[in-house]
Amino acid sequence: MSVGTSSAPGAREVRRPSTSRPGDPAELGIDPDDLPDGLVVADEHGHVICFNAAAERITAVPAADALGQRLEKALPLEDLEGRRWWQVTDPYGGLAIRRRQPERNLLLPGGREVLVSVRYVRAEPTGPVRRVVVSLRDTEARRRTERSHAELIATVAHELRSPLTSVKGFTATLLAKWERFTDDQKRLMLETVDADADRVTRLIAELLDISRIDSGRLEVRRQPVDIGAAVGRHIQAYVAAGQPADRFLLRVEQPLPDLWADPDKIDQVLSNLIENAVRHGDGTVTIDITATTSPREGEDRENTATSVTVSDEGPGIPEESMNRVFTRFWRGSKRGGTGLGLYIVKGIVEAHGGAIEVGRAPGGGAQFRFTLPVAAPAYLT
Repeated sequence: MSVGTSSAPGAREVRRPSTSRPGDPAELGIDPDDLPDGLVVADEHGHVICFNAAAERITAVPAADALGQRLEKALPLEDLEGRRWWQVTDPYGGLAIRRRQPERNLLLPGGREVLVSVRYVRAEPTGPVRRVVVSLRDTEARRRTERSHAELIATVAHELRSPLTSVKGFTATLLAKWERFTDDQKRLMLETVDADADRVTRLIAELLDISRIDSGRLEVRRQPVDIGAAVGRHIQAYVAAGQPADRFLLRVEQPLPDLWADPDKIDQVLSNLIENAVRHGDGTVTIDITATTSPREGEDRENTATSVTVSDEGPGIPEESMNRVFTRFWRGSKRGGTGLGLYIVKGIVEAHGGAIEVGRAPGGGAQFRFTLPVAAPAYLT
């Protein structure tokens, strides 16, 4: 299907113009059916001369039925107040200085919503309209994005409400009745306020990470990282907090390649994965660090990446849930958490050029394995 002019209002065959300018679709060999958005073009008489495949899909109108029809009949759009769009805008009889209609939500017959933008093509700045070019987009992708944002806002509001209520309650009580409490009671209240403030800070940090991941602005500041020592620090912190030392098993294969990564972000990945294993798993938490091949395509050298596997001996993750583990708000259990941690982990690993996967551990529990390429900074390569 090609953009051109029809010989009669009822014509079904659409031909390209015999001449073309450099850069136009005819010169570039672009077929309207290759365009991702719906494209509808009407000639100077208001008859449809182009109705591409995407327009067919969005409107459920066959191109053969639309070509040659009046634009308002082939594409009977209404605004959200029920007014007929082409009568309201009057593309051929409106202001001579109009060049376009900005994108807006309109309704197809049956109430289906579409995003529509219009361009008026004139041979001269204030001359008559020679072409009306209509772009159609399905709203479903935008709706999914809006739903995702709404879910994020609802989750954040819910997660913030509890600690902030606690902080407000305890501080208000202490200020009003300071002399009535013992030192031990005051200490308990202040420790609770401190813990809740840490929770709020952690949530805000997660939101900032999600924003950077979604916008592609997550910065990675590479430095030499001793991944074995980093895991060891996390284990020591859990032991100091009361976990038995024999609950953790760290196995480091030597030699390991020199790893250049962002130490703070790698600590964030390790913290999330080990915490998940401790909180949601049972038995021994095993961390294996090995040299492996790079996850990057086309890289065939051996020992060019570091692999870290964290596994536990708990109930594991159901098979039907494994494809949702790294999505927003997924929770493996009802033991708290925002459901954002693994989404952030995946974003951090991929920002390093790595890959992460989930599976079942040999002991039956959950197993997370991420691989990071050596990736020395550009100034050292």
